[in-house]
Amino acid sequence: MLRPTKSQMNARIVDCAAGLFAKHGFENTSLQQIADAIGYSKTGLLYRYPSKKAIYEAGFQAGRDHVTALLASVEGMRPGIRRDRTVVASYVDFTFEWPGVSAFANRLSGAEESTEPQLMEIALLIYQALGTDPFKAKAQRIVRITLAFSGLGIAAISAVRLGQQKEWRDDIIASAMNALGH
Repeated sequence: MLRPTKSQMNARIVDCAAGLFAKHGFENTSLQQIADAIGYSKTGLLYRYPSKKAIYEAGFQAGRDHVTALLASVEGMRPGIRRDRTVVASYVDFTFEWPGVSAFANRLSGAEESTEPQLMEIALLIYQALGTDPFKAKAQRIVRITLAFSGLGIAAISAVRLGQQKEWRDDIIASAMNALGH
């Protein structure tokens, strides 16, 4: 078996930690829990990331990087069904690859009052990728986007947990597109 590359190992750490942050919260997740979950020593973990906060920030950065790249890939497309489908499919695939980061974002977005400006930045980039200005769009479009992405996040994370990514992918995309009104 091949050893994971440095970037693969860092991604595994970040995603696993983000999943633990989603489940237990930042304050109630220890570096030892993260190390145990990935089969690493706490010292080895601290060699890669200087603190729990650095891992936490890397989780946000992974989500931000994905959405920024997604936005760049659809900027030339006109708003509509094709652009929406591209964004939805990309987000489903990201959730399959980064379930911990996605669960973390879903947990924070469901919080009564988010104290994470990075999360709002990511949400605004998703609206922008969909060709929607959340400050000018009709309420129906905002509600549809919120429902579509909340639902696809939960469904895609469930698919990962059940090992059903391939089997559920098309249905998750179709359901999110239905929620968007297509």
